[in-house]
Amino acid sequence: MMTRILIVRTSSLGDLVHMLPAISDIARHVAGAQIDWIAEESFAEIPAWHPAVHEVIPVAHRRWRKHWWDPQTRQERAALRLLLAGRRYDVILDMQALLKSVWLVRQAHGRRHGLDWKSAREPLASLFYDVRHRVEFWQPAIIRQRTLAAAAFGYALQGPPDFGLQAITDGVEIQPVALIMPSASRDDKLWPTEHWQRVFDHLQGQGLGLRLLAGNEAEQARAQALIQGRNQAEVLPKLGLRQVADHLAQARLMVGLDSGLTHLSAGLGRPTIGIYKASTPVRTPLQGSAYTASLGERGQEPDAGRVIAAIDEALSTACDPLGQASGCP
Repeated sequence: MMTRILIVRTSSLGDLVHMLPAISDIARHVAGAQIDWIAEESFAEIPAWHPAVHEVIPVAHRRWRKHWWDPQTRQERAALRLLLAGRRYDVILDMQALLKSVWLVRQAHGRRHGLDWKSAREPLASLFYDVRHRVEFWQPAIIRQRTLAAAAFGYALQGPPDFGLQAITDGVEIQPVALIMPSASRDDKLWPTEHWQRVFDHLQGQGLGLRLLAGNEAEQARAQALIQGRNQAEVLPKLGLRQVADHLAQARLMVGLDSGLTHLSAGLGRPTIGIYKASTPVRTPLQGSAYTASLGERGQEPDAGRVIAAIDEALSTACDPLGQASGCP
């Protein structure tokens, strides 16, 4: 018997990555689960990578809110409303618990589940659910999402997180390169140039080339300045999400600021070191099947020595899970 499920979690990139293990859990424990997922159009690729997701329904909150009453926006919102009106779900699970996600939940037909008043980031959202679940707030996001899904579907949470990204990583040959994410959405997350230079020296001393990720012209300029004068170092052009995921899957390890792409690297099972400066790893630590280190804290950035020590531990802990890492000791 089929169980039709609608997941509501629209953004952002890192949050969608954190959702993937909960989808694996649902698929494992709910017989006949057919999972649809509403996600922001910019990140709709990520849910589509999971083999248990039947359909991704894109929304465009980030674009719509700038032009809410424009004819095109109104037409797109009407099309979404019509699509949802024509479907009936057994379970609608709001994994975001925000008023903007409730707006979507209210348009869908089925039994609505979400967080209770004390658990939701925006408590008013809890008033719109048929079933409310208590999930402790101050715990890692992946555990929080998996716990909510387990409560909604009545199974016991168990085992390590499975991100369901094997289609991207299976059979990939690991290359002797380190992927670097030196940019972030906010300047207060940036790490000093002298720290990056010490880390780059160490990585290249370990025989690793450097590939830096950059998403816009400002990030490109910053990344080029960081590697100026270095051989075996390049700034990758702006890439689509799947292209970035392919580069991450091939890397020996990844070092990045607290960003969605750093969390994607961990989810892909690559050794990953995350640098936290303006955010806390308490709620969003890196988690994955390979070595991860979430270094620093809000207002307390890690120094280069601490990051280098984590790199050494990552390189010595294990080879690629498939034993394919180039230059693996």
